[in-house]
Amino acid sequence: MANLPRRRFLQLSALAAGGAALSACGGEGPAATPAAVGPTGAAAKGDITVWSWQGPAAMMKALVPDFHKAFPGIRVDVQDIGNPAIWDKITAGMAAGGQGLGDVLHIGVDYLPAYIEKFPGGLADLRPFGADRHRDSFAPGMWETVSREGKVYALPWEANSAGFYYRADLFEKAGVDVEALRTWDEVIEAGIKLKEKTGVQLLGIDKPASQADSANLFQMLLQLQDSFYFDMQGNITLDTPQAVTALTIIKRLNDAGLVADMAGGWNTMITSIKSGSVAVQSMPTWFGGIIEESAPDQKGKWKVRLPPAVTEGGKVAATVNSTHLAVAGTSKVREAAFAFAEFVLTRPESQVAIYKGKGIAPALMSAYDDPAFHEPSAFFGGQKKGEVFLEALKQPSYVTNYSADYPRALKIVTDAQSRVLLKGADPATVLKEAADLIAQQTGRKVLR
Repeated sequence: MANLPRRRFLQLSALAAGGAALSACGGEGPAATPAAVGPTGAAAKGDITVWSWQGPAAMMKALVPDFHKAFPGIRVDVQDIGNPAIWDKITAGMAAGGQGLGDVLHIGVDYLPAYIEKFPGGLADLRPFGADRHRDSFAPGMWETVSREGKVYALPWEANSAGFYYRADLFEKAGVDVEALRTWDEVIEAGIKLKEKTGVQLLGIDKPASQADSANLFQMLLQLQDSFYFDMQGNITLDTPQAVTALTIIKRLNDAGLVADMAGGWNTMITSIKSGSVAVQSMPTWFGGIIEESAPDQKGKWKVRLPPAVTEGGKVAATVNSTHLAVAGTSKVREAAFAFAEFVLTRPESQVAIYKGKGIAPALMSAYDDPAFHEPSAFFGGQKKGEVFLEALKQPSYVTNYSADYPRALKIVTDAQSRVLLKGADPATVLKEAADLIAQQTGRKVLR
């Protein structure tokens, strides 16, 4: 399961300097022979190093013995680099021309575009190894996330849908049927009633943006409208009706006294779960496990649904973030590295084992045939939690273009949101200013 602080700012100066360095070292080098790659191929050889973090690293380590049986010529060393430390380490390695990088790299969707754009050749094109045969195996939109201009830079691992986790007992006390809420307008009305009846605030946001992830709710509201910071052509889309609508919802929540301040980030959020000071965690699939681990005494009090639509009849399903396994372009054992990534991510049995161990929601759709995804959850009041998110993954998905300039844009957006939350600024005004500032810093065009 990915940890909350999965977005730290890339070292932009290192990125700018490193692109030429990696290009100069020859990118991928000689094309690898794909003959030994595949579930039945056992001729690939080499010692590979895999970089990941915490839970995912532990689950890959557990798969290594079975992998060694299938590929006796490959030895695997899975390293828990830590999150967010892994992002600095990958960035530094790429800036150094690929020196010291692991062979298999676990990369978040918000970092992948920067590595592709700033470091040509930094990640191997996986097509020569047969990656294209898995094109239709993953949730809608996932293949477009990992491919660009005819190349495939990674295989999808997680596919995290937008979720709406809520304290069912508190809403029941307030007389609110959460499952009946259709739009965020109705959520605001329900939140006012909840606070009046229980004294509990609806949800939390890091108002001063003390952590980079303080725009999670804003981004989810954008993605439910098939929008984000940039469109697929890289144009800035913050000065648009969709963005203004999203930030206006957040302002209305705050003006109604429904938003608790989560300054301090992760620790503050966990404290709010344990204390029951907020009733909703509007977070992706992976966050359900965090709630269970943080507050086991609240078993049976939580439920989950897909988020209400932004507008009447709008979307309630969106894949809001994901992670992937890539192969370093400078790896000398790329064939073996791909074989391991393929073993972990394209075999249903591998993904089912990972889900059972750490609750990581797979992008691999065939994994969901396993009963593990259809079992009632005692913690979530007997709900079949896996089925809630499976329905979301089946829907056509908007492909979010984070782009290499996402770190810059995120900082500007969180500053704008803080002005709205702390100073009552007008959403349309701050978003126009944010869009213009991003354009000034990046040279990108603003769509009005």
